[in-house]
Amino acid sequence: MTDAIRFIQDGGFFMYPILLILFVGMGIVIERFMFLNRVKNANKALWDDVYPSIQKGDTEKALKAVKDNETEIGRILDYGLTRNRTAKNVEDVETSMEEALMEVLPRLEARTPFIATFANVATLLGLLGTVQGLIVAFAAIANADPAEKGNLLSSSISVAMNTTAFGLIVAIPLLLAYAFLQSRTGEVVESLEMASIKLLNALRQIRNNA
Repeated sequence: MTDAIRFIQDGGFFMYPILLILFVGMGIVIERFMFLNRVKNANKALWDDVYPSIQKGDTEKALKAVKDNETEIGRILDYGLTRNRTAKNVEDVETSMEEALMEVLPRLEARTPFIATFANVATLLGLLGTVQGLIVAFAAIANADPAEKGNLLSSSISVAMNTTAFGLIVAIPLLLAYAFLQSRTGEVVESLEMASIKLLNALRQIRNNA
């Protein structure tokens, strides 16, 4: 811990914005991970509860189960089953469910793009800190004793490189977390699309048997 504190202190001013980016970025990562897990589990629980009624053709019972449900899949099924009451064909139901999907997508993707942005900013701040440190180092040795210039320059460059290293230390995990969350979001969206397709197929079957 002492070495880590000294490392940050030696890096200069730009180490602190990078440290702030680390805390904020990881906070978003944790919040998004927990949110997507909760959404995935809630969607699966509701689908497992509703789908048997849909398969049996009891769309009214299914609609009661999803009515005013706050889950993403609940909203989509609510749109579709409500539209099914008055729709002349299944294509109208499909259009209504696509509209619902467009409404829930922003909530699923909220704040995730900031993680990639923070990773890029951390890298750039690290480079900026290094450049600023080198400028200060060369200015400091301009009037230094010639015998000390070599040692002073090497130590100054070593300190200046701390910001680049720290920027990369922060950026790499954030980029990996961003890729993981994008994948997890994609899985949730695919499950919503699959549920929509299954509902539409079930409605077609019901109409054909009517």
